[in-house]
Amino acid sequence: MKKRMGRRTFIKKSAVMGTISLFTGGLGRLFHLFGRDVPDISIVSGENYYTNTVKAVEVLGGMKRFVKKGSKVAVLANPQRNNPGAFTSPYIAEAVSKMCIEAGAAEVNFISWLPEKNWESTGLKDAVKRGGGNLKIVNLRDESFFRPTPVPLGKTLKEARIMKELFNNDIFINLPITKDHAGNKFTGTLKNMMGLNSPKSNRTFHKPDWKTNLNSITHLDQSIADLNTILKPDLSIVDATEFIITNGPFGPGKIFRPKKVVAGTDRVAIDSYCCMLWGLDPKDIIMINKAHEHGLGSMNLKKLKISELKT
Repeated sequence: MKKRMGRRTFIKKSAVMGTISLFTGGLGRLFHLFGRDVPDISIVSGENYYTNTVKAVEVLGGMKRFVKKGSKVAVLANPQRNNPGAFTSPYIAEAVSKMCIEAGAAEVNFISWLPEKNWESTGLKDAVKRGGGNLKIVNLRDESFFRPTPVPLGKTLKEARIMKELFNNDIFINLPITKDHAGNKFTGTLKNMMGLNSPKSNRTFHKPDWKTNLNSITHLDQSIADLNTILKPDLSIVDATEFIITNGPFGPGKIFRPKKVVAGTDRVAIDSYCCMLWGLDPKDIIMINKAHEHGLGSMNLKKLKISELKT
């Protein structure tokens, strides 16, 4: 059996990705895979969200580019609340699970500390099962399920408490929904990482006036950016199909329906694109700026190759 991924491996992978960027001329340059150019971000729109997901990954080179035969895959979806537009689409979750299995994954594990009732009420539990995946939920109140993890580059966050289940896997796929947020106005790939950090640790991100005070919002956003320095998804696939643009992150709220699935490996670029879908400027989202300052990705979409297709 392959050696499972540990904390140091995750951190080293982030450093390696930075080195690769240097040798390939930066995030905006193309690299070749299977004899063709691969975009930095793949966007597919259409009525069939399952098909959109499959096509978005195919444009990036297919799931076999990210998932090796015999590997165990951890998937972080968002079943936060069952209000429309507040949770990852079950169609997207099912598609990701099936693609991983078809790529040769030994296991596909949807990991979470949110209770099973969230997965049931959103339809995600059945979707995971249809896709051949497993649902692995840990007790959010039991800190023994979380590993104390230093954050060497953290400016406000010096230690995280990461779900131990993550380290039992070889590959990590981030599967958020983009939507409104009560404090920093936007949530996407970067903020979804809080789903791996223990709720007790996450509480330190939020000061009492985190919804209204700019300094407190900055503290929240810097903490999220800091957390992302120790967690590097191999692939991010964002549900931008239909989501709330008011009263986030729980809803109910006003629904916006771009009907898009957005995929790639640059979380900063993906979040920059997704917030622009509903008229936000990434320069106004502190979290995105802080992640950019950490060197986690590029906010300059003009320098990236973006593929947009319709199904």
